[in-house]
Amino acid sequence: MAYEFIKWLGHASFVFEENGRTVYIDPFKLKAEPKKADIIFITHQHFDHLNMDDIKRIATRSTKIFVPEDSVGKLKGYNAAGVVPDEEFTVDGMGVRTVPAYNVVKERLDKHPRENRWVGYIITTNGKRVYHAGDTDNIPEMSGIDVDLALLPMGGTYVMDVEDAIRASGKIKAAHIAPIHYRMLLGERGSAEAEKKFLQRVKNGIILEEENPLYGF
Repeated sequence: MAYEFIKWLGHASFVFEENGRTVYIDPFKLKAEPKKADIIFITHQHFDHLNMDDIKRIATRSTKIFVPEDSVGKLKGYNAAGVVPDEEFTVDGMGVRTVPAYNVVKERLDKHPRENRWVGYIITTNGKRVYHAGDTDNIPEMSGIDVDLALLPMGGTYVMDVEDAIRASGKIKAAHIAPIHYRMLLGERGSAEAEKKFLQRVKNGIILEEENPLYGF
């Protein structure tokens, strides 16, 4: 069995179910009564990615939480393990690779400094590979990434804008590439314009619908 589904929960937040396990990435602004987590992946410590209110709603003592090393202390009392860029490990049969996530554009170098060693994740299970880029600019480490689904931020200000995301898409080998981390920043009209431009110029681009499971990607 591959992923039963992957669902965009809004912003940079995702959940998927695989072989009976519930896995979250950057849970944020979760709806009422979310399912408890078996595994949580956190890309970095900003409140819209590491949100303790949401983690408290889904984490149990047995939930495995993976978080950059500088934020392990924020998760005292939980089963948290620190990660750094460019490492590979396996958790409950899922292969995980961490990818650096940082800014290179001058105007936002202070938002996600490379020296913080924050991450994105490539999560592999049963032949399916998903790349969640975290908060990042178009960085050299994206070249050569080969996945089934790539999730790239394109909200600008803190991360890539739509032009940057389009350029980054050209460096990544993926069956599907979807933008994330933009609707809250761009608003309804700006998001619609960005989505249109992204789809016009990224041949394997798709637009996810929040709270609608994506199957068979």
